[in-house]
Amino acid sequence: MTAVGAAFGDRLAQAFAERGRLCVGIDPHAHLLADWGLPASAAGVREFGLIAVEAAAGRAGLVKPQVAFFERFGAAGYAALEEVIAAARAAGLLVIADAKRGDIGTSVTAYAESWLTPGSPLEADALTVSAFQGVGSIAEPMRLAEEHGKGLFVLAATSNPEAAVVQQAVVASGPRAGMTVARAIIEDVHEFNQQQPAHAFGTVGLVLGATVDLAAYGIDTDGAPVTPAFPVLAPGFGHQGARVEDAPRLFGTLAPGVIVSESRGLLSAGADGLADAVARRAEEVRVSHG
Repeated sequence: MTAVGAAFGDRLAQAFAERGRLCVGIDPHAHLLADWGLPASAAGVREFGLIAVEAAAGRAGLVKPQVAFFERFGAAGYAALEEVIAAARAAGLLVIADAKRGDIGTSVTAYAESWLTPGSPLEADALTVSAFQGVGSIAEPMRLAEEHGKGLFVLAATSNPEAAVVQQAVVASGPRAGMTVARAIIEDVHEFNQQQPAHAFGTVGLVLGATVDLAAYGIDTDGAPVTPAFPVLAPGFGHQGARVEDAPRLFGTLAPGVIVSESRGLLSAGADGLADAVARRAEEVRVSHG
């Protein structure tokens, strides 16, 4: 295994090579807890998460716990999440904490310290973040990620219908004037990655929905910046309708960094069927991406 202190982009490349691009979402929805015969409680989400980790270990390279489903149970839910994250990292899985944090100043720094600091109870390998207040507002999380060998995934083009009015809006002034907000985020992230030491993939990646018409968001997948390659967290496969075999076409020059993220489509297999479902999907992703 690569040393924990190595850059996130290098560890991501190793995960791709050894286990492929599949990322198993750990989303303990209330209906899934019921389907799995688990209580809607901190104990239930803990058991759910640990079963998912066991199913993913050795079959996929990454897991993505959705923090909200643990947070709803308060301190006990967070304790459960800490156990799930620790178990996943101990099993050699890269953990993307799907928390979508965003703020300014010392507040956003504290968020980054919570999830990206080595030894923190919530230490993950990467964190999803929102740059609604401008990519400059997450400058300190980006710096901390690079310093600690962690990663960030910045929301850029998301699949929820409400996103379009903001993410397709055109920047009015400054160096990104005339670009869509989504494209401006990509350019700002690319600029940061170019200024860092060379890694297999950039420290800061993007969240680009697999069901999104990226061209409508001003993103040219034939001419998007690719050096260093972006890690791209791409939700929307499986239950939401995107097909893994279409990923290279959907993402174009961004395809080398695509992480195929799937949650409900896998989790609906149930506690007993999840490991087989993960193995099958991981093989499909491997065949599609080579």
